[in-house]
Amino acid sequence: MEENIFIMNHPMIQHKLTLLRDKNTGSKEFRELISEIAMLMCYDATRDLPLKEVEVETPLAISKSNVIYGRKLAFIPILRAGIGMVDGVLKLVPAAKVGHIGLYRDPNTLEPVEYYSKLPCDIEERDVIILDPMLATGGSAKGAVTIVKKSKPKSIKFMCIIAAPEGIKALHEEHPDIKIYCAVKDKCLNEHGYIIPGLGDAGDRIFGTK
Repeated sequence: MEENIFIMNHPMIQHKLTLLRDKNTGSKEFRELISEIAMLMCYDATRDLPLKEVEVETPLAISKSNVIYGRKLAFIPILRAGIGMVDGVLKLVPAAKVGHIGLYRDPNTLEPVEYYSKLPCDIEERDVIILDPMLATGGSAKGAVTIVKKSKPKSIKFMCIIAAPEGIKALHEEHPDIKIYCAVKDKCLNEHGYIIPGLGDAGDRIFGTK
């Protein structure tokens, strides 16, 4: 299902990604970069939104122009690191609604366990983009997609900044219909489930915790 992976190699995204990876980048700048990259990625992830032609009066004449038509968006960040992407995407689509999904990995089964879920009440009328900076093992992504699918939205996309081959494979095996948008596909996971070379723990770097 490689055709369902969209890697955004725009120079601005790649430049900011390099700064994001740097271990010397502090939390304030890291948060700003996460938000900026999310906004730039959202621009491409919403490329398929339909348009409708309308008439608008300029100071000089009547013009026929396009507006987005018939589609409502919802952004669903996976707690906690996904929160860092929300401000950026809302700058691009301020009318979108936001839900939240919280998952943790059961230490015995290694399967994702839901501890929080709050989705927009009209989610069945919306196209959903699930947000998480990292797609590592794929456990949280699979769990989040499963939760959102139960509410029957119009469509679901998954948007991350860095993806590991293992996470892409895991998500596509369980949900082959989901399109994945990422800025880069990294080499692999280490024995602790961190993406290599990656950027470390995105949540810790966003919130300044360890």
